[in-house]
Amino acid sequence: MYTLKEGIDFYIEPMQNKKVTIFDTTLRDGEQTPGVSLTSTQKLEIAHQLDKLGVDIIEAGFPISSEGDKESVKSISNAGLDTIVCGLARVLKKDIDACFESDVGLVHTFVPTSEVQRIYTIKKSQEEVIQLAVEAVQYIKDHGLKCMFSAMDATRTDPAYLIEVFKAVQEAGCDIINVPDTVGIMVPSAMYRQIKDIAAEITIPIDVHCHNDFGLAVANSLMAVEAGASQVQVTINGIGERAGNADLSQTVMSLTSIYGVKTNIRTEYLLETSKMIENYTGIRLPPNTPVVGQNAFSHESGIHSQGVLEKSDTFEPGIMTPEMVGHRRRIVLGKHTGKHAVKQSLESAGIKTNEKQLDEIVFRIKEIANKGKQITDADLYAVASAVLGKASSDEEFIKLKEVSVMTGNILTPTAVVKADIDGKEIISAKTGVGPVDAALKAVRDILGESNHFKLQDFRIDAITGGADALADVYIGLENEKGRIVTARSANPDIVMASVEALVNAMNLLYKKEEKS
Repeated sequence: MYTLKEGIDFYIEPMQNKKVTIFDTTLRDGEQTPGVSLTSTQKLEIAHQLDKLGVDIIEAGFPISSEGDKESVKSISNAGLDTIVCGLARVLKKDIDACFESDVGLVHTFVPTSEVQRIYTIKKSQEEVIQLAVEAVQYIKDHGLKCMFSAMDATRTDPAYLIEVFKAVQEAGCDIINVPDTVGIMVPSAMYRQIKDIAAEITIPIDVHCHNDFGLAVANSLMAVEAGASQVQVTINGIGERAGNADLSQTVMSLTSIYGVKTNIRTEYLLETSKMIENYTGIRLPPNTPVVGQNAFSHESGIHSQGVLEKSDTFEPGIMTPEMVGHRRRIVLGKHTGKHAVKQSLESAGIKTNEKQLDEIVFRIKEIANKGKQITDADLYAVASAVLGKASSDEEFIKLKEVSVMTGNILTPTAVVKADIDGKEIISAKTGVGPVDAALKAVRDILGESNHFKLQDFRIDAITGGADALADVYIGLENEKGRIVTARSANPDIVMASVEALVNAMNLLYKKEEKS
């Protein structure tokens, strides 16, 4: 039994003195996600971010696959990163040579070992596979580089034969072996037993690479560590072939917060890194994604909201806080919201109410939410103003006067925005990758040095069908003090809806700053 926190006992294996190496394969297996293609510039930027995050090894790519991939791996290898850069290679000299030419510090070589893959993909006997593996390892070691060997489809390989393969490469000088659950068919109990058996026969470090076909990649990775593995392969946001790989943030936070395992990951950069991968791949995470999802530390239920406002441990793990992963706690208003949360949200904006007024505001908020509408801060303040009899008479810091956009197939999208800023007329013109981007840049530019806002969320939905659909734009904005507001605007013109939502959010943040 393991005491996790404040005398609470859990029936898990304590591993406070264990250190686990984090091997990130976002740039290799992650890029094999259907529909994902990263540029060399994006790959280099991601590599720098992974280095900042503190991953121990970056699998930068498969150099033999193309000249572009080879050059990308080489540029990452020579980028002066603290992390080890790894290249993937089949047990073929030309593949391994491509890794050498890419200046990597670690070569990850692999060969299929399961009967189905051995017979139908490479058409080799068991003896031939062992010979190929040993020769590849020896070739890598003869060139003075570290070597990791993977028995591809290890979890569907005959256990006795798998041990034989691993013993052979270990004797050849291999530095680390990898046990890939290539098609994601393992369950945690079976993964534990397999790694335990391998660890009893092999003396070099054991690494695991788990796929998520049944949603068990993280659980299998954790069981492997419990059984003796000292390295796990992961990707940011769990991207990868088919259903993806073990997610880095979930794996690391489980290891560090629950088991007490040590890693080199700087967890405060997890959300930041996740957002970068979302933007570059176009794969958006569901809001309920653990650790880095929008709702990971959000609360709507009245009982939950009141509890976390009093003491966060009531309805959060406690051993993992939002600040630990670069997140923030959010109290979301909706049909399950209680008075306590509404009062807290109002008071944070300097709005005082009596009990009767608060009851009326809560009633109206729930009435809106019951119609399927998401409640933003702008909605709350509008309702409060109506109930308190204060109209929207509060002076707006930013008053939008004019928005003009020029775009076309031979024109660079350009937007001109005119606004009244605290009584002074300001005009800004900006270009962008599209009309919306240009317009938002112009709005931010009119604030000049006062523009210290960070765009946290931007979503566009079509409320109705057809070419004249009403665009519903939702924006989340954060100031330098960490205060976050959300605002929404609906307009048949998607550019105007975006600009109005951004201006609404800015005005709300200025209101909060004035009240604080």
